[in-house]
Amino acid sequence: MQMFNREAEAGFRAEVRGFLREALRPALRQKVLGHAVLTKDDLVGWQKILHARGWLAPGWPVSLGGTGWTPRQIYVFEEECWLAGAPEVFAFGPKMLAPVLMQHGSEAQKAYFLPRILASDDWWCQGYSEPGSGSDLASLRTRGVIEGGHLVIDGQKTWTTYAQYANRMFCLVRTDPEAKQQEGISFVLMDMDTPGIRVRPLILLDGTHEVNEVFFDQVRVPLENVVGELHKGWTYAKALLGHERFNAGKIGRSLRELALLKRMAAQPDALGRRLLGNPRFAERIAATEVDLLALEKTTLRLIAAAQAGASMGVEPSILKIRGTEIAQNLSALLVEALGPYQPSAEPTSAEGPLAPPASLVRQYLNWRKLSIYGGSNEVQRNIIAKFALGL
Repeated sequence: MQMFNREAEAGFRAEVRGFLREALRPALRQKVLGHAVLTKDDLVGWQKILHARGWLAPGWPVSLGGTGWTPRQIYVFEEECWLAGAPEVFAFGPKMLAPVLMQHGSEAQKAYFLPRILASDDWWCQGYSEPGSGSDLASLRTRGVIEGGHLVIDGQKTWTTYAQYANRMFCLVRTDPEAKQQEGISFVLMDMDTPGIRVRPLILLDGTHEVNEVFFDQVRVPLENVVGELHKGWTYAKALLGHERFNAGKIGRSLRELALLKRMAAQPDALGRRLLGNPRFAERIAATEVDLLALEKTTLRLIAAAQAGASMGVEPSILKIRGTEIAQNLSALLVEALGPYQPSAEPTSAEGPLAPPASLVRQYLNWRKLSIYGGSNEVQRNIIAKFALGL
């Protein structure tokens, strides 16, 4: 594979930035940079723009609608999108389910679902966590019983992100209760309008409706909606979680938040003082920046290894831990900076306005979840200890 040299990277960045200047609506950019709550129309509208350019799913094979970009190019593209204030591509379809379908799905499943993911015709949600099965996901109890050509599913899922918008779900279901925990689970695709599915909202600490409980009461799903082999879904679920954790670092987002923090700390308060002039606060900003740069270098090393064909072991867990911790630290520093910050003092600039104080507080409350979802950071440390350190 051709290496991605500095000159090529500079040209590619310029191309991406040019596209973002033309395609990203100012109103949507302002919502993202202002930390406003985005609607489904905001997210789908942006995904359709990316799809029209052929850039919605850069990690897919070219034959299926991907770009043929290297891992380094994908990283650069996503970083530029974050910095420009573009909405994040909703990962459940393009980045999580799609790779599983490509590797394990039937030809009929791939032919039907992959084009619909690209076109944003389907909005997928993830039916993994349950009230008693979060980080210990293999203990899940939602059960599917074979009746003729169907699975009849009963149980409950929780923390189901944007299930209120979804028309489809990929779901883990226990189909062999006599087998070992990991060996009796199937990976199932289902329509959310199937009789017996009920969605109930869970309102988060920040007041938003982002996650839900989903209940299944005698839900009949055709057996052809099982991905891969029956009872072998845990294998596919682990691969999907690897994609989720590898994307959890979100370095571009943290770089954007760091820049915002520096701008806020540079603004004078009512007495003309600046937080950047406070040695202790400036030291905390610097320490966070050092952590972020170290994570960025680690990520780039892993990207280079992936580009050379190496497989990932516990590395996604490392990125998940450090990426979420840094993001939470940045959100806390932003809220602290609100104390002396005077919003009226912010001048008009090409960088856009600073986020309203209420939005930054809402983000701080919302980001408490980052170290929990996708497998809690405590569990990720156990994974590293066991598989990398042999403890």
